[in-house]
Amino acid sequence: MAEQDPTTGLTHALVAAWQAGRTISALPWGGALADAPAAYAVQEAVAQAMGWFPPGPARHWKSGGPNRQAVLTHAPLPPAGVRASPADYSDLRFHTIGIESEIALRLGQPVSPAQAAALTPETAGMFVDAMAVSIEIVDSRWQEGGDAPALLRLADLQSHGALALGDWVPYAARDWAAQRCTTRIGKREPVLRTGTHPLGDPAWLLPTWLQHATRKGATVAAGTVVTTGSWVGLLPAAKGEAVDVEFDGVGRASLVL
Repeated sequence: MAEQDPTTGLTHALVAAWQAGRTISALPWGGALADAPAAYAVQEAVAQAMGWFPPGPARHWKSGGPNRQAVLTHAPLPPAGVRASPADYSDLRFHTIGIESEIALRLGQPVSPAQAAALTPETAGMFVDAMAVSIEIVDSRWQEGGDAPALLRLADLQSHGALALGDWVPYAARDWAAQRCTTRIGKREPVLRTGTHPLGDPAWLLPTWLQHATRKGATVAAGTVVTTGSWVGLLPAAKGEAVDVEFDGVGRASLVL
């Protein structure tokens, strides 16, 4: 009998974790993924098994990286967790909750593979019509959470839990280096940050993300949303706490865990 492809077993394990709302150990799967394309293949297989998306690219994504020299990573977001602010997540089960304060961008027109291939960070903003404050709930299907191997975290939607979106406002270039962000979680002291986006500009990642989303020949639809990385690192939070994030001059978003 032929030996099962380890990525098939990994897919089945992640699907079972999603369906049961539980975490699993990463230890048996440490060598299951050879590279990022294998991790993305598991993302897609899990999404298909869960029935998250119709054919074609997802309508909501996360993308980002720690700096411009790093390889950016991407993940499609299950629609059940994408909600408008003020968002209530008391119906969802999370494991180890982290909060990221972000800016989401929305495409104003479709982007074909040829258009994506020609984009540069300087020209990519032409396809964006709106932006919003977003709050990503970071969570993991791995018992090890952020200590799980990087490729396993990537296969697990880059540790995505849910995404709350504030009101959309027209997109415009801003002095992101001077952008102020205030994050409030429960009764903790507010976290204040200025100019701390890891890429310097949320739109900088658009070419890489769009080239990834169109890599199999599909066009990304108008209205597709990408959230672009945290301005505050990863902040701890607990079930039942309220979270409020404000970006001066852009807007705010809030949620209850």
